[in-house]
Amino acid sequence: MKMTEGRNPTLSTSLFLPYQSGMMAAVMKYPVVVVEKSRRTGMSWAASFIADLIAGLSPEAGGMDVFYMGYNLEMAREFIDYCADHAGQMQVVAGQVQESFFRDPDAPEKDVKVFRIDFAAGHKVLALPSMARALRGMQGLVIIDEAAFHDDLAGLMTAALALLMWGGKVLIISTHNGDSNPFNILVNDIRAGRKPYHLLRTTFDDALEQGLYRKICAKTGVTWSKVAQSAWRDEIVAFYGSGADEELFCIPSPSTGAYIPLPLIEARASADIPVIRWAQTAEFSLWPEAQRAQETASFISEKINTTLETLDRERPYVFGEDFGRSGDLTVIWVLGIAPDMRRETALVVELRNVPFDEQRRILFAILDGLPRWRAGKMDARGNGQYLAEVTVQRYGSRVEAVMLSEGWYREQMPPLKAAMEDAALTLPQDREIIDDIRLLQVVRGVARVPDQRKGGKTAQRHGDAAVALAMAYAASRADVIEYAYTSQPRAWGTELSGPPVVWPIERELAEERSGTAQHRWRLRL
Repeated sequence: MKMTEGRNPTLSTSLFLPYQSGMMAAVMKYPVVVVEKSRRTGMSWAASFIADLIAGLSPEAGGMDVFYMGYNLEMAREFIDYCADHAGQMQVVAGQVQESFFRDPDAPEKDVKVFRIDFAAGHKVLALPSMARALRGMQGLVIIDEAAFHDDLAGLMTAALALLMWGGKVLIISTHNGDSNPFNILVNDIRAGRKPYHLLRTTFDDALEQGLYRKICAKTGVTWSKVAQSAWRDEIVAFYGSGADEELFCIPSPSTGAYIPLPLIEARASADIPVIRWAQTAEFSLWPEAQRAQETASFISEKINTTLETLDRERPYVFGEDFGRSGDLTVIWVLGIAPDMRRETALVVELRNVPFDEQRRILFAILDGLPRWRAGKMDARGNGQYLAEVTVQRYGSRVEAVMLSEGWYREQMPPLKAAMEDAALTLPQDREIIDDIRLLQVVRGVARVPDQRKGGKTAQRHGDAAVALAMAYAASRADVIEYAYTSQPRAWGTELSGPPVVWPIERELAEERSGTAQHRWRLRL
């Protein structure tokens, strides 16, 4: 590998595993990169290459000083040693590692040892103590390693982000240290869209899949095999024991309590939002189809349509749905998007023990009556796949059939919570719906509805409203195209009054479907 002044260097990709290369490329592209990672995946080692790379470039090519912050002296020494080793491999002219002292102006009696390498390009890599004031007057790339274990991550970030004003960069790397730690809060803020930073995630299994154990075998002279890799993985996981989720799989250890506290939920609740409930007995599904259809039509006319008529015709709407049949509820949650981008709940419909066809009729009636509805997301697990499928068939790509998973919850729950914290979302003032939202808990580092159910056999709930709300809020953030059309008059029969004109082909198709076709082609023979 060789670095040339005045142009971007090319690094041998075979030296790095894909997730390491991805981090390096992200640092070159984005001003702030945050990496949540498993232990012992070589991220700090790869970051030392980034340090040499940037410090070795001329200012014209994007070079700058690099400031590394670990949470103890041993980390700083190890990082600088990495940098010194890599500089030779990269054929960069660099001086020897120097040891000096950081003299804290706020505590002159406490000198702190720092390590430094100077490069011929005029830049340096400097390992600083973990204190925000150490960055005063500095300019360049700041690397905060194992950020979750620093005493004042918020202060470090404030100081580091100030360097962005003059073209600096910030790289934050860490394993997790609890779900209430500032690092995990930062990660969730990024997922929620509150922080415009670039987020990367590498678990132990990700690293293995991308060649970590192969690289270890190549270095140690051990023959790689899939069986050996599996055994090594089991050994490492067993070593970490109950801490494996946090240390290896990027799952912060949980704190106690609800994901969204009750005072916050109540602060977003409004008594003006309608909640419409319709429950049926088990015998209802055995009624004749015409009778069920008539009963459903009455419910739609009396309850649904009267509410839809009150909606703002100029406001866009979205919906989310969580499916239930004989046990859990089906919940349809409709959100309106206000001019200031607040998501205001317009309507919640809960259906208990309602057959599939009747659920379809009710959902279609809601969607046909919504003004300017943009998008929807529906639960497509299990029996919910039928209703989601026919809705997608009818309304097209505006509707997404969602297979709920841990990854989906990981990406969608932080924005929902952020909207509630920012007063950008309204909810019904309804005890059962509020209880559903309170059920949300952090499970394996991800906010979701736990497996247990509430209520008796005939009235149980499983956080159904919380899932429908999450679906609706995710739909409100979807990138969709709103469109409309103006129908054109038919080729003939354009009278403004009188009975509608039916095309001959329409009549023939209708007769074919009803079995009353006269087979006119035979008569013409």
